Amino acid sequence: MTTENIRGFDSLAVHAGQEFDPATGAVIPPVHFSTTYAQDGVGGLRQGYEYGRSGNPTRTSLQTQLAAIEGGRHALSFASGLAAEDALLRAVLQPGDEVLLGNDVYGGTYRLIARILGPWGVKLRVVDMSDADAVAAAIDQRAPKIVWVETPSNPLLRITDIAELARVSHAAGALVVVDNTFASPALQQPLALGADVVVHSTTKYLGGHSDVVGGALVLNDDELAEKAKFLQFAAGAVSGPLDAWLTTRGIKTLGIRMQRHSENGQAVADFLAGHGAVARVYYPGLASHPGHEIAARQMSAFGGIVSLALADAAAARRFAESTRVFTLAESLGGVESLLNYPDEMTHASVRGTELAVPEEVIRLSVGIESVEDLLADLEQALAGL
Repeated sequence: MTTENIRGFDSLAVHAGQEFDPATGAVIPPVHFSTTYAQDGVGGLRQGYEYGRSGNPTRTSLQTQLAAIEGGRHALSFASGLAAEDALLRAVLQPGDEVLLGNDVYGGTYRLIARILGPWGVKLRVVDMSDADAVAAAIDQRAPKIVWVETPSNPLLRITDIAELARVSHAAGALVVVDNTFASPALQQPLALGADVVVHSTTKYLGGHSDVVGGALVLNDDELAEKAKFLQFAAGAVSGPLDAWLTTRGIKTLGIRMQRHSENGQAVADFLAGHGAVARVYYPGLASHPGHEIAARQMSAFGGIVSLALADAAAARRFAESTRVFTLAESLGGVESLLNYPDEMTHASVRGTELAVPEEVIRLSVGIESVEDLLADLEQALAGL
């Protein structure tokens, strides 16, 4: 089967890069574990494969699938989201270059730029990416090499107008990178809105089952893709064949999973917004959310991440340790519901910085379970505060 005439997201997710095995007719392509490939004479590579680090058919299938669902020409698959970010940053930056970063992002991204690339000479500034005027002022003050944004952001679910950000950034000659992990390409496609590069932790919604770690870059620029591909090969942080296959399998159900994640997320947000023990709910699907209108314009649904603020840090810790269906754990985006206390877990590395997460905030990754069970679990945990 070819995908030339396929346009629908769900069809691309199922079929892109997934041609049946020509030798056996197997509908599911095999997992290629081989580390090396026979050559037809010196330099006579079969379909370009020579060694597992430089290329693998299972990884190629995943990269074809990733490019198709994000609407990009090129995709690269890595061993983790941070490995993907590292390759991109090194492909673009030189000592003295600057990254303008959102002030609500995954702590590992900040750590990578500030503590790994910082000593190498990369500069970092932080701005509230949901404040268009503040972003414009920061870019006018000094044009960065990269403008890096998460939308929705982690963990406070701030929303950035991607098209406007791209317009302002491109006018200053900056590259726009959007971490699309929270929304996934099922709900939002940043390249179509003007972004230059999309970054994913495929560990999250793309894999979708909390059983594989991975990362990806998707982009259209041929020259930048070649630079990133060289780093993928030369530094070697590639996804293994089984990891690539598991990610591919997860992507095939991404569309229907994101629909359920979004439905359950909305129900959880509505419930929490009406509960007296909850001080604040962060969810772009709520009309009260300051970025609701932008999110409604650039997303097809609002996703499965809901954050909430309780009375204080002590209440947040008690709540985090009281749920029965929501599991207290790192990560997000799996079919099961997870609960995270960012200050001491995912965002511990940004304590004391401009990106510090309030101690009273809890982040929920709302899974695909029966929503009645999720609401009952939250109710009993809140009742114990």
